[in-house]
Amino acid sequence: MRFTGTESYVATEDLRVAVNAAITLERPLLVKGEPGTGKTVLAQEMATSLGVPLLQWHVKSTTKAQQGLYEYDAVSRLRDSQLGDERVHDIANYIRRGKLWEAFTAEERPVLLIDEIDKADIEFPNDLLQELDRMEFYVYETGETITARNRPIVVITSNNEKELPDAFLRRCFFHYIRFPDAETMTSIVDVHFPGLKQQLLREALSIFYDVRDVPGLKKKPSTSELLDWIKLLLAEDVDEQVLRERDPKKLIPPLHGALLKNEQDVHLFERLAFMTRRGAN
Repeated sequence: MRFTGTESYVATEDLRVAVNAAITLERPLLVKGEPGTGKTVLAQEMATSLGVPLLQWHVKSTTKAQQGLYEYDAVSRLRDSQLGDERVHDIANYIRRGKLWEAFTAEERPVLLIDEIDKADIEFPNDLLQELDRMEFYVYETGETITARNRPIVVITSNNEKELPDAFLRRCFFHYIRFPDAETMTSIVDVHFPGLKQQLLREALSIFYDVRDVPGLKKKPSTSELLDWIKLLLAEDVDEQVLRERDPKKLIPPLHGALLKNEQDVHLFERLAFMTRRGAN
C-alpha cells in the first residue's frame, strides 16, 4: 500500500512520505496544521487512493474515548425489561459499536479518521493509548475481547487547541501540513478550476497572500476560503483588472466575505484603507 495522492488532492512530497511512513510503521498518523489546510480531506483521499473503506470519527468537546469502542445502552434494556421484551436476555442487543470496533472488525483494512482529537478532554488521547497500541479492547458486559482483524490505517487530526500527552505522541508518526506556497496553491486551484485564466489566478493569489500577511489579522484565510472566493469571482464574472486595482478606497478585496470571517478583520482593513487614504492626501 502506497499513497500517491489523487486527481482531486494535491499532496506534497513530504506529505506523501509521511503517509507512507505511517503505513509502513503501522503507527497512527498525527496530522497538524492550521484550519483549512486539508487535514480531514487527507484521510478521505487516502482511502480513495489506496482503494479501501473510510471510517470517520468526528470528535466533539463532549466526546469520550469509550464511545469509540462501544456504549452499553442500559436505559433501553431497562425499558424493554419493563415491557417484557425477549431481547433483554441477551445483553449484546444493547451494545452499540463505536468506530474503533467497526474498524477492528472490518473485512478489509480501512482508513480510520479520528478528527480534531484536541477538541475533547485532555484525558481523551490517554484513554485510547492501549487500544491503538495493542489493537484490541475488552467488552466487560459480554466478556469478549475485540481484536483487529486487519490493523486499520489511523489518521488523527489536531488544530493545536490543546497539547497532546507525550505518551500519546510517542505512539504516532507526526506530520505538520505547512500552508501551501504560491506554486502549490496554483496546482490546488487548477484541480478545482481547470482552465481558469492565469492572469486572474495570479491576481487572486497576489491579493490572497497579501491579506494573509496583514499584521494583526485574527483569522487568516485558508485554502478552502480561497477556493470559495475564486468560485464567487467566477460566478460574478469579476475581471482581473478589478483585482489589479490598488485604489486606496478599494483596499478591501471584492467579495471579501469569503476571505474575512469576523468583524475585527473587516474593521482592520477599513482602518488600513482610511490610513492609506490619509497618507495619499
